[in-house]
Amino acid sequence: QVQLVESGGGTVPAGGSLRLSCAASGRTSSIYTMAWFRQGSGKEREFVALIRRSGGTTYYADSVKGRFTISRDNAKNTLYLQMNSLKPEDTAVYSCAAALMVGAGRRAYDYSYWGQGTQVTVSS
Repeated sequence: QVQLVESGGGTVPAGGSLRLSCAASGRTSSIYTMAWFRQGSGKEREFVALIRRSGGTTYYADSVKGRFTISRDNAKNTLYLQMNSLKPEDTAVYSCAAALMVGAGRRAYDYSYWGQGTQVTVSS
């Protein structure tokens, strides 16, 4: 089992920055890919970014590319999402996810473990 706990959400004005964290515990050595997803009010959950175990491979949704940076500290079992130049349309509940399978991608069903989510609100 893997447990995930997010932190770092809040309310910021447009153009501002936030850094989300996701602390993992349990079978962390078995985690291969970690990712961030988000779900806005009345919207479907969408992929934001993912990172492989080594940290050398990352993928981003087009909507956040160049503004968000995903990273992980395996020694601390923590995943991060640095969000810059935030826009009102970035407002959502952000959740981290972990996959034990090789090759997990942008689909939510690739991920077996999820955090409870943290609210990010960007005011215009």
